[in-house]
Amino acid sequence: MRTIFEEPQGRSEGILPSLDVPEEGASRLLGEGLLRSVPARIPELSEPTLARHYARLARANYGVDDGMYPLGSCTMKYNPKIDEDLARLPGFTGLHPLADPELAQGALRLIYELSRLLAGIAGLPAVSLQPAAGAHGELTGMFIIKRHFEERGEGERRRILLPDSAHGTNPASAATAGFSVTEIPSDGEGMVDLAALKDALDHTVAGIMLTVPNTLGIFEERIIEITELVHRSGGLCYFDGANLNAFIGRARPGDMGADLFHFNLHKTLATPHGGGGPGSGPIAVSSGLADYLPVPRIALEDGLYTLDWDFPRSIGSMHSFYGNFLVAVKAYAYLLQLGDEGLREVSGNAVLNANYLQERLKGTFMLPYDRLCKHEFVLSGKGIADGITTLDIAKRLIDYGFHPPTVYFPLIVREAMMIEPTETEGKETLDRFIEAMEKIAAEAKEDPQLLHEAPHGGPVRRLDQTRAARDPVLTFPFSD
Repeated sequence: MRTIFEEPQGRSEGILPSLDVPEEGASRLLGEGLLRSVPARIPELSEPTLARHYARLARANYGVDDGMYPLGSCTMKYNPKIDEDLARLPGFTGLHPLADPELAQGALRLIYELSRLLAGIAGLPAVSLQPAAGAHGELTGMFIIKRHFEERGEGERRRILLPDSAHGTNPASAATAGFSVTEIPSDGEGMVDLAALKDALDHTVAGIMLTVPNTLGIFEERIIEITELVHRSGGLCYFDGANLNAFIGRARPGDMGADLFHFNLHKTLATPHGGGGPGSGPIAVSSGLADYLPVPRIALEDGLYTLDWDFPRSIGSMHSFYGNFLVAVKAYAYLLQLGDEGLREVSGNAVLNANYLQERLKGTFMLPYDRLCKHEFVLSGKGIADGITTLDIAKRLIDYGFHPPTVYFPLIVREAMMIEPTETEGKETLDRFIEAMEKIAAEAKEDPQLLHEAPHGGPVRRLDQTRAARDPVLTFPFSD
């Protein structure tokens, strides 16, 4: 695959308008220090060459519009295009973030009403849409917990408890907010070891961060007992909502004892995850923590929506302006489209699809935790054939037209393959994925070299990962 600088140069056919600023006036307008000493290296390409270059790149890419994308924990699902269309309405895209609130009543109403809908889903009374992504929501929650205990004069509460089955961003968010992290091991069923939890609880614990369901795709059956133990010890309970599609419309974190809960609108509610973003990580909190939420807040007074900054106990602003607004537009439209019944279908289909795959594949691959899963499950490539690794299996899947699942995570499973089909895949696609995985398992025994050298048909062959890590090329060489 050629870079744009390797395309045939010197064939530019573009017709640009004449400069409306005298060239000699550039230094006067910008200042000498801002002018280039040499011209920018811009490729000179004809329009057909340029169009074909980017078309080739697009064909080499893979996304949810191309096929199943079973990245566990990431929820890479197909999202309705109508929500993208609604987010592109001129009244939304043309709205300046510094517009007077009186000129932005529709947008402020949307944020206000979406906050109410999210509060109902979470079972918690107060919501802020400011956080820009899931980890940003986590960080916001950690700052809220920190402020809560500072105001109570309990500055010794500097520890966050974290199950070893949690999302990888959780410890980073806690540490960034100034907490230390204590890992809680899983028991033999893939859930929090209650004995270890009890041993870890004391007057220095600020709270626990629970990924619900956890990264094994298992729902904590004793979650009420967990939250009661933490509360009795004086701590708070934070739920990571990145896996909300496993139980949306059927259970509410607030009813399980959560004090804080973040949403991933870019995973759960109609905005694509990954490069299709940006993201949005609204946070919901209990009534006792509401005063700490970021400012400004959207308030409704005498029929007028306003920006209210008068919250002296707030942790302050967590995002410029008011979060990633167009992501909120998609989420609002998605919730109105689905309603309560539709949300229950989302979680029902997510759980059904994951359990169907798990049951069909557990006879071929090792299933470390053989029990009912929720939206995802974790297989192991260990023992499938001598010398074959999970990476070999993942690379071979590309030849069968599937994006590989998440590999080598969670760390508590050797040679892990975390598979999430999501709620948007049909049985026909799931059956093709099962067939591909079974064929790969057979190939691993019959022709292991085939897997070691995979992928064979992709735009890029397998890379030398060791060399890439030790001697990375991070920029294109611009010298001639």
